[in-house]
Amino acid sequence: MKSVVIIGGGWAGCAASIAAKKAGANVILIERTDMLLGLGNVGGIMRNNGRFTAAEENINLGAYELFEITDRFSRHVNINFPGHEHASLYDVTKIEPEVKKLLNDLDVEIMTKKRAVDVIMDMNKIKGIVLDDENVIYGDVFIETTGSTGPMGNCLKYGNGCSMCILRCPTFGPRISISQKAGIKDLMGQKDDGTYGAFSGSCKLNKDSLSEEVRAELNEKGVVVLPVPKENINMDKLSKKVCQQYALREYAENIILLDTGHAKMMTSFYPLDELRKIKGLENARYEDPYSGGVGNSVRYLSMAPRENTMKVKGIDNLFCGGEKAGLFVGHTEAITTGSLAGHNSVRMIKGEKLLDLPRNLAVGDIISYANEMLETEEGIRRRYTFAGSNYFERMKDLKLYTIDKDTVRERVKSTELYMVYDKNIM
Repeated sequence: MKSVVIIGGGWAGCAASIAAKKAGANVILIERTDMLLGLGNVGGIMRNNGRFTAAEENINLGAYELFEITDRFSRHVNINFPGHEHASLYDVTKIEPEVKKLLNDLDVEIMTKKRAVDVIMDMNKIKGIVLDDENVIYGDVFIETTGSTGPMGNCLKYGNGCSMCILRCPTFGPRISISQKAGIKDLMGQKDDGTYGAFSGSCKLNKDSLSEEVRAELNEKGVVVLPVPKENINMDKLSKKVCQQYALREYAENIILLDTGHAKMMTSFYPLDELRKIKGLENARYEDPYSGGVGNSVRYLSMAPRENTMKVKGIDNLFCGGEKAGLFVGHTEAITTGSLAGHNSVRMIKGEKLLDLPRNLAVGDIISYANEMLETEEGIRRRYTFAGSNYFERMKDLKLYTIDKDTVRERVKSTELYMVYDKNIM
């Protein structure tokens, strides 16, 4: 049986694994840490704003499994917080084992604590992935979903140093760009001032370190808004965040907490001494990153130029997904690109035309639009997400945004791609 090798076990890598397996390939998933999902272990936000539409489009295309899990493990559904409506918050403390069980049940071969460090090439094709233990994993088609965060040197150069985030580079080693090892120069995202990268947009506080009142409100409502003292309001920090959908005035003037199992604090970092001056947070303690009082991980430093089919330009048998595929923000966006990459990897094996999602679907439009914008000076400084900022406005302008499930189903059926990811094409 032909093999698809996927490097990186975050949401995009897991989605790619499922899609490639269902399409009929043998699938090997390589993950450098001891857990799947990567930033998904500290994320937790689904179905907010345009992500509701995108989730339903993916479900009707046949990429439903991961959304079923996040829906099932949501602690709160249909909640609103500044700039966001009808959000679901999944429990980050429970999600990873369930996703791993799903992949195991599908007979995906999962290799954890295995770091990809190099490639073996044959002309413009990858033959194998070299691991840090010098073993080689051979395959027919490869998908890179290694993300764009780290290694530690990048967080030092473009941020405030290693913040000891969930990616745990000191323990499991740095992320290596497979596309760059194959000879393709990485693209780097910029901030408005032209500097590279952007801080991750949130931290996690240990819920037990919050006051009883804040904890009770968080458990009941899913969201708590705490005013920041006027002398500590800093509007400039909003421009440094990767999550531009949260770069709103409310996120500078308030501490906004969301219940994802931990208390998700919607700011890149906040000095601990200052945080503890806020009522209810007198004993606050960071859960992720451990140095959230000083900094956070820096992202968007390693993207591969790619086609709208998710094939990497210049390499005949390499696809990409997630943040590796562009300036995308979020789990839904990673599942979208990963699912397409996984499905198309099997189409490539069969010698069939690769699927390019149509632009009358939000999931197709964001992939094409983000790719076009990467060619512009303005576009390299933006981020692309169904949840807000420029792209959500585009969704509304194009009348792609809806929370009516029947409307989405009919839209997908009109493209003749209904349940396309759910078919074995081998």
